[in-house]
Amino acid sequence: MKLVRGAWRLLVGIKDALVLLAMLLFFGLLFAALAARPGGKAVGEGALLLDLDGPIVEQPAEPAALAALSNQEVPVEYRLRDVIRALDAARTDARVKAVVLDLDGFGGGYPATLGEVADALIRVRNAGKPVLSYATGYTDAGYRLAAASSEIWVDPMGGTIFTGPGGSQPYLKGLLDRLGVNAHIYRVGRYKAAVEPLLLTRQSPESRQASEALYGSLFGQWRDAIRRMRPRAQIDAFLSQPDRVIVAAGGDIARANLQAGIVDKLGDRIAFGKRVAQLAGTDTAKPAGWFKRIGYDQWLAANPMKTGGDAIGIVTVAGNIVDGQAGPGTAAGDTIAKAVLDGLATNKLKALVVRVDSPGGSALASERIRRAVLEAKRRGLPVVVSMGGLAASGGYWVATAGDTIFAEPTTITGSIGIFGVIPTFERTLAKIGVTSDGVRTTPLSGQPDIIAGTNTAVDTVLQSAIENGYRQFIARVATARKLTPQRVDEIGQGRVWDGGTARQIGLVDRFGGLSDAIAEAARRAKLDPKAVRTVYLEKEPGWAAQLASSFRSDPEEAGGAPTGDAFGRIAADRRMLLARAVADARMLATGGSVQARCIECAGLGPVTASAGDVKLLDLILARLGW
Repeated sequence: MKLVRGAWRLLVGIKDALVLLAMLLFFGLLFAALAARPGGKAVGEGALLLDLDGPIVEQPAEPAALAALSNQEVPVEYRLRDVIRALDAARTDARVKAVVLDLDGFGGGYPATLGEVADALIRVRNAGKPVLSYATGYTDAGYRLAAASSEIWVDPMGGTIFTGPGGSQPYLKGLLDRLGVNAHIYRVGRYKAAVEPLLLTRQSPESRQASEALYGSLFGQWRDAIRRMRPRAQIDAFLSQPDRVIVAAGGDIARANLQAGIVDKLGDRIAFGKRVAQLAGTDTAKPAGWFKRIGYDQWLAANPMKTGGDAIGIVTVAGNIVDGQAGPGTAAGDTIAKAVLDGLATNKLKALVVRVDSPGGSALASERIRRAVLEAKRRGLPVVVSMGGLAASGGYWVATAGDTIFAEPTTITGSIGIFGVIPTFERTLAKIGVTSDGVRTTPLSGQPDIIAGTNTAVDTVLQSAIENGYRQFIARVATARKLTPQRVDEIGQGRVWDGGTARQIGLVDRFGGLSDAIAEAARRAKLDPKAVRTVYLEKEPGWAAQLASSFRSDPEEAGGAPTGDAFGRIAADRRMLLARAVADARMLATGGSVQARCIECAGLGPVTASAGDVKLLDLILARLGW
């Protein structure tokens, strides 16, 4: 019987494998057929619809192959340069009668990212085209974009309140003590707050000082931008005394928004659609409230990137910097270094731009990327660094390879410091009667010992190695920025700076976005900035990943993006922040390399978390009876 059962299981396995192979073949052929359609549907007149049902990022993560086919949600992320290209193309194209932002499901972005998109929206308005925004309730990030609109609409049953940057974060020291876990921390930098949740039960004075300065600067720049774009909006009252404003309006948040000039119109989606139809025409084949629209993906396909001219290579360092190889959205040292070296070998590049949008990560991987960029300099190519929303810690380590550094005033950068974490469980095991013993031939035998704990020798060695790594970090910055090591140490120590302050203290050369960095690279290569083309040195998504993206549900066809009033949006954001905090704690406890990482920076960017992190949070909450 065992033989029969074994044979049956083997046959079932073969059958499942054949079915999966057939599905892969079928969908591969389907994707090839769809991709081979000549030109697709022609773009007609209408409103360019940016239904931003996800965050705007520097480099979207590659969706898992066949994720949609296994009933997994395929996350949506919008590439910053694509959004900018779509808006700039809309400025001068007569087919685009208006630009519409649907921000109900918007996942946010780093302050500098939002600023670049808002500037592009202003350029559309300056070209004489209306820009209209709609949401049931705007987040701070969503309103940063909506404020650039000529008309802002909100649902009468919704409304917008503002929270500003900051808030609480979990400190795990008490929990670790209860569990008996010893977190051995090796670090340099009195402002390196990434490891504080494992060491303390509350924020240190140094961390509080740095956070107050950073958050205050970013919040001030957000408020100033809103005032410039919406001069009649009574934004200060909503920021300083939101309770009084809402109570005075009888608890009607949307009405309070309208009275304060925060929004221009109250109306549901049908009313909003009819308003857009007045500008762009009515789609008579659709239900009431549908206007003629130009889809985002369709518009990008109709406006490809420039192909002629001398080549400027662009390498993107986006996401956590990790050792080894990884797909887009994660800055894997080996993957990016290979892309740079292959690009230098196979493309006749005239200059290199390094676009950094990363909180850092592995110091080893950061150095791997830096050395590959230095190879471009060795070959005589100008190297210009363009900082996106975030270029901190390991991200700044990579930036030291540039001849000049561009950033936005709201770019988050600095965090020059490193750390390492090793948890040991001797006290945890002692609680259940487990002890340890053994023979050692040297002071480092079996060390670091997660069962019996570390000893003085290994602690001294590891801390010394971390201090040496910090000295190397300081030396690289000092050489690149033409500062003394003493001065770099003063502005280092793990402290995070906004881009405006970073320029004042010498960490950044000039303000500007990616296009400014490309123009500077062209000038340094003695080329006409208007005559160059960009070559992105990155792996293109495979067909399976592209197929997964193509099966993404269309929020418009499904009846609109996920909606929520002020309560719903805030609750969803807090949940994602908690899931990310759980992920950060897990990363700290399991990180296996010296880290040049700014964990606290992540809270200032897109409010997102992976499906795995959300599931882990759900499991924890379930264990707690929630």
